[in-house]
Amino acid sequence: MSDVTGSSSTPRGAPHPPSPNAPSPDDRLGPLLQRVAGRDRQAFVELYEATSGKLYGTVLRILKDRARTDDVMQEVYVAIWRKAAQFDVGRASPMTWLVTIARHRAIDDLRRRPAAPQETEEALEHAASGEPGARERLERDQEARRLHACLDELEAIRRDMVRLAYLEGWSRAELAAHFEQPVNTVKTWLHRALKQLKGCLAS
Repeated sequence: MSDVTGSSSTPRGAPHPPSPNAPSPDDRLGPLLQRVAGRDRQAFVELYEATSGKLYGTVLRILKDRARTDDVMQEVYVAIWRKAAQFDVGRASPMTWLVTIARHRAIDDLRRRPAAPQETEEALEHAASGEPGARERLERDQEARRLHACLDELEAIRRDMVRLAYLEGWSRAELAAHFEQPVNTVKTWLHRALKQLKGCLAS
């Protein structure tokens, strides 16, 4: 233990550890959510200012499209306004609960509007003109359409898992946390989903 002169085992220049009494971000978000549940609009504004950056990044990571992300963010905060009373501090931290809502809304948007394959009209024009590489572009477009069609045949939860794992780069641990399943279960589901996809693409 250091004495009152300031002697300490902490290296000179190293950052001081946070005080154990320092409030965490969640300490502020919990009361804000309670106020939002009571339809406090000022609390809703404060909650938005405190969390929108984090939630925007979460949605953008999934959709990779800023215009779509802007649209989904509106849905996210409408959902938060409506569901604030459902927040249970005993089940999740405020930020975890908010991020889960954002992820679900982003995934719902992927279901409604899957990333479309490249527009083929331009490719067809190039094919007619005999421009080099046009056939390859058409083949890629056809493969993309087949892949999306095969993805749509998967069970919804496995389709979402495949998209997040292989198109968005999520780790198995992130998927396990998001879908609330053990990592081994996630691996098994992905394996079976890929096997089904291969069979569909080969048919």
